[in-house]
Amino acid sequence: MGGIVPAGSSQAHVELRGVTKRFGGTVALRDVDISVRAGTVHALVGENGAGKSTAGKILAGVLTPDAGRLLLHGAETAFRSPRAALDRGITMVAQELSLVPSRSVLDNVFLGIESHNGPFVRAAGDRFAELVAEYGIGADPDAVVGRLAVAEQQKVEILRALARRAELIVMDEPTARLTSEQAVALRRTVRALAERGVTVVYVSHFLDEVLAVADDVTILRDGQVIRSGPAAGESRRSLIEGIVGRAIEAAFPPRRPREPAAPVVLGGRGLSRAGSFEHVGFEVRAGEIVTLAGLVGSGRSEVLRCIFGADRATAGSMTLDGEPYEPRSPRRAIRDGVAMVPESRKAHGLLPRRSVRENVTLPHLGSFVTPGGFVRTGGERAAAGRVTTAVGLTGATIASAMAELSGGNQQKSLFARWLVGRPRLFLADEPTRGVDVGAKRGIYEVLVGLAAEGMGVLVVSSELEEVLGLAHRVLVMRGGRLVGELDGAAATRTEVMELAFGAAA
Repeated sequence: MGGIVPAGSSQAHVELRGVTKRFGGTVALRDVDISVRAGTVHALVGENGAGKSTAGKILAGVLTPDAGRLLLHGAETAFRSPRAALDRGITMVAQELSLVPSRSVLDNVFLGIESHNGPFVRAAGDRFAELVAEYGIGADPDAVVGRLAVAEQQKVEILRALARRAELIVMDEPTARLTSEQAVALRRTVRALAERGVTVVYVSHFLDEVLAVADDVTILRDGQVIRSGPAAGESRRSLIEGIVGRAIEAAFPPRRPREPAAPVVLGGRGLSRAGSFEHVGFEVRAGEIVTLAGLVGSGRSEVLRCIFGADRATAGSMTLDGEPYEPRSPRRAIRDGVAMVPESRKAHGLLPRRSVRENVTLPHLGSFVTPGGFVRTGGERAAAGRVTTAVGLTGATIASAMAELSGGNQQKSLFARWLVGRPRLFLADEPTRGVDVGAKRGIYEVLVGLAAEGMGVLVVSSELEEVLGLAHRVLVMRGGRLVGELDGAAATRTEVMELAFGAAA
């Protein structure tokens, strides 16, 4: 290994030269050149499917290139596995963490590299304390990992990498599952690592975060490098233009004025679920987008789950188009005209090995079945083609396996699913999580379009810009209670945060 070098060195730690990577007929990277300076934070940005995660995985030995060269400290090398990369001081902290939840922090950090005295494992407490002191990453060695917040688990992943003497860490979307406060703390940790000479390759679609943490940035588009250079020479606008290939004048499409006298699509009164939220009351009118804001754990997602019938309310009542509404299951909710895009498309939304067509038409399969029990595939294909075109699915067909799609296209497919029918109420929980800036605009246009067609739309989002950019009205939750309502056109970030944190109480 080349050894940790002073922070911000001009020396290249690792380089890709002329690297190409294919997956079947899809070219993920084409003749890519990237040079990562030692002791710096080097960000890779681009739309979903641009190749940034593929490049990171090649650096970490998860993937091998089909063509081109990998140079480590100026010498050509090749990694046939993540273990081979780790032996040379490179590892990866993936978006989906790979810890053992039932074991302690200490066990996870040193798992597989324990020191032995004959047949006995030597205590690792002193080594852990030295590691924490050296890198300034605090963690309770005795805590059970499965009981920690995601942000704390990420620290354990980083400590585990450092315990293996990693000199370069690839972080793939490290803040995708974190709150804004946790993301700020992680950025401090990343900068501290770089100051101690550790090189970090930072894959992210959060552009403000990239500008705050990175020394250098490489923009990828369609598997090719658009440009590389100092992050100080970039702005949010310049990054967006590089990523999508054109200027995006406004992040959000214009809101159509809501009609104050529009009928109430969804009403809730005294809605409660023990241990999650209590005494929540709200209205969502036809043609209106209402956003539910608040901190993680405030009860926002739990409210949506009750509306969709995934959980049962323990008190209170709801109406749908003026009629009593008691969803006892998602099946009943769908039948009543309620649609929902869940927070986690991976856990609750997609069948990754099935085609786009099958995923999109799944909840409506009964509409395509003949009296004899056969699926009318022609009608199914026509419906899937119509709705995927409507949501702007790009770079894929309805025959593509869902797992082959970028995150943005997977999310658009979930929206398309509900356009096969005509729901009265559309629920979206974190609709653009894990989605790049170009795909976000497309999803926003879908939501605004649904409201323009007269649907009631209720959105949960942790991104304040999204909360304010979409909403006709903003409802703020704190500690399981609804604590405020704001006009979406006039509300400010400060007003929303004061309600969410309780500063205005």
